[in-house]
Amino acid sequence: MSSVIAPSAIRGRFLDIQSTVDQAAAIPEQVRFIEDGLLITQDGKIQWFGTWQAGQHLAADLQVEHYPDQLILPGLIDTHIHFPQTEMIGAYGEQLLEWLNTYTFPTEMQFEDKAYADQIAAFFVQELLKNGTTTALVFCTVHPQSVDALFEAAERHHMRLIAGKVLMDRHAPEALCDTPESAYTDSKALIQKWHGKGRNLYAITPRFAPTSTAAQLAQAGQLKAEHPDVYVHTHLSENQNEIAWVKSLFPEQKNYLDVYHHYGLTGSRSVFAHCVHLEEQEWQCLHDTDSAIAFCPSSNLFLGSGLFPLKKTWEKQVKVGLGTDVGAGTAFSQLDTLNQAYKVQQLQGDKLSAFEALYHATLGAAKALDLHEKLGNFNVGKEADFIVCNLKATAVQALRQDRAKNIEDALFALMMMGDDRNIQATYIYGQKAYAQADRNQY
Repeated sequence: MSSVIAPSAIRGRFLDIQSTVDQAAAIPEQVRFIEDGLLITQDGKIQWFGTWQAGQHLAADLQVEHYPDQLILPGLIDTHIHFPQTEMIGAYGEQLLEWLNTYTFPTEMQFEDKAYADQIAAFFVQELLKNGTTTALVFCTVHPQSVDALFEAAERHHMRLIAGKVLMDRHAPEALCDTPESAYTDSKALIQKWHGKGRNLYAITPRFAPTSTAAQLAQAGQLKAEHPDVYVHTHLSENQNEIAWVKSLFPEQKNYLDVYHHYGLTGSRSVFAHCVHLEEQEWQCLHDTDSAIAFCPSSNLFLGSGLFPLKKTWEKQVKVGLGTDVGAGTAFSQLDTLNQAYKVQQLQGDKLSAFEALYHATLGAAKALDLHEKLGNFNVGKEADFIVCNLKATAVQALRQDRAKNIEDALFALMMMGDDRNIQATYIYGQKAYAQADRNQY
């Protein structure tokens, strides 16, 4: 792919959140809606953003793509997803531990074959783009070639992904186990190969505490100490049986999170998926270490894991982003995931407004990934990843949108009823990486 990134100019209705916040109540003050706006990109970054009236002269020498009836949003960010589980999405009938053994491990064995990994990686990246996801934090498999396959697929679009090889040296099929030494050596080589190359970023990725020995977690901690700007990505407190298992395996630690914390795996670039059943000490540790949570409502419902207390993240001042968690999550669409997130809060007597939901899927998720200086809204200088949404992709959506009271109501209807059919175009680094007219090619 050419390294030359052409300038672009987009005109339309823009909606974003201008700044990170510490409380949900502050989000409406940061909402920016421009009914007729212009965004100009240069070298993949946002060069100018404002009203069409103020900026049209700047676009005089550019071909302007105009979306008068659509809604343009920052690219959606997925803070937890498994690319090798793409083909087993919607697998029936188990809770977490049984589901891993019945479906996940047999599927992941296939990724020893690089050609197979390439095939699924290409499909996976196209699904992200088709659903308006422009950045994701991704689990690969234990095989280093699975990481190569994913980053190679992302590079074709200049796409920003964070990913890493799974570390797993026990309680799994032998064909999927590494060792503390090989996990360290393979991960270090992958960090040197991919981290910071283009838009690729690396994540040290123990699957979860039960599948790593103390020796392997110590090696993971050593890697993090040697490469402090890489990420840590793992699972935490998803299922009650899982939590009990961790306590039996690591009786010397105070709680599940303390296992990771003890080995130096918490911090500002550490993301823990699920966190449905945290103890008070764990909430405090997440806050104190500036660690983040990936909230995965679809998979929490699908596997019967429980209801995540999103409101508590504001109370405890813990960073949180939204995750689809495919393949336990049942859709690549972050719109669908926000639908599930709303219902999870309703079941707990709480509300999730449209603007708060947008925050968790864009700028809030960027903050959870320590990328809020680069991604998440239309501020000048940020990377130009954004999506064009057709609010009237179906007849019933058109009927509902014609009765929307304001932009917040229109956004809420999109989130409750939307899916990949609503993504008209996805732009990566200012360039159109997906157009709905091409959807049947994938």
